[in-house]
Amino acid sequence: MVSLSSYRMLQVLQGHIQPAAHRGRKTRLVTKDGRCNIEFGNIEYSNHFAYLLDFWTTFVEIRWRFVLLLFVASFTGSWFVFSLLWYWIAKSNGDLTGQNRTDGHVQCIDNVNGLTTAFLYSLETQTTIGYGGRALTGHCAGTVALIIIQSLIGVFINCFMCGVILAKISLPKRRAKTVTFSDTAVICLKKGVLCLLLRVANLRKTLLIGSQIYGKLLRTTTAPDGDTIILDQVDIDFMVDSGKDNLFFVCPLTLYHVINTSSPFYELSADSLPHQDFELVVFLDGTAESTSSSCQVRTSYIPQEIQWGFSFLPIISRTKTGKYRVDFSNFSKSVRVTTPHCVHCFETDADQRSHNQENQDKQQKLGIDNLGFQVIDIHDSMDVTKM
Repeated sequence: MVSLSSYRMLQVLQGHIQPAAHRGRKTRLVTKDGRCNIEFGNIEYSNHFAYLLDFWTTFVEIRWRFVLLLFVASFTGSWFVFSLLWYWIAKSNGDLTGQNRTDGHVQCIDNVNGLTTAFLYSLETQTTIGYGGRALTGHCAGTVALIIIQSLIGVFINCFMCGVILAKISLPKRRAKTVTFSDTAVICLKKGVLCLLLRVANLRKTLLIGSQIYGKLLRTTTAPDGDTIILDQVDIDFMVDSGKDNLFFVCPLTLYHVINTSSPFYELSADSLPHQDFELVVFLDGTAESTSSSCQVRTSYIPQEIQWGFSFLPIISRTKTGKYRVDFSNFSKSVRVTTPHCVHCFETDADQRSHNQENQDKQQKLGIDNLGFQVIDIHDSMDVTKM
């Protein structure tokens, strides 16, 4: 067994490489996989009828277990209801076994002798099986009308259930499952400025056309009049080196947000970040190339999932055959890098370096005073030597 001291030593030796952070225990509005953690309370009872009016969306959005239950119940229920009607017609006409039949009795349905055979006849009619053992005689107008009604209702149930299943299978959020974000975000220097970085990857080779990336910072604030605003939203702009709109999303991208005076992270530091109470929600909108359906991918980061002073490990390399290879084992891993303690510290150091550089440039331009140089006055009266 490994001793506690050896385990701590191993942690120290591996401290320069940081794996993906554990998910925070803070209650989120948006989970890591994009689901919204919210519930509605005290809704008026009359508003529930709105779900029935928009029944198509209701059936598409319910869970698969309820869709399968609805599928079985709709078919089985329709078979049973129509079996009762067929049984009633057969009984009213005296076609059942045990009923007294006259010599000139005309049957409406052949071989329907009870409720079980009526159910079998209803199933065979609606599913168009037609074994041939049970059939209409054509002598009763009611049976002709009933078989037309059952056939139409059966076609409607088939179309509706197939549409619901197909719509659920082709939901855009299923495409969003193949777009993933890094488990953590990092704060480090990028191109001489302090930035917040995170990664996003498309796991399919088909593109998301017209992709747009943006973020929302959710936090609780206090208004000037003293009112507390829960889930106050602040816009967060994310960019990549190629721009922020219409991204060529064929390989993992590193998004960055510049922390400047207009950024809500401007007052943060490496010490105060873990004690903050906010949630950074990141959105990626795009259109699936294969289905032309719009989809949105969401994730969120809490302060405990933002690492100050770390940078992501490289994941893109080129093979000997000329292909580009993405190593997803390092997708969420980061390495410690030299980073200012806070934005103010970085700006102060930058101003000091700029001031020193200006002084050096000024001295090089004006020259340096030589303290050993003596100034000699030259008078106008000078001795003139005559030839």
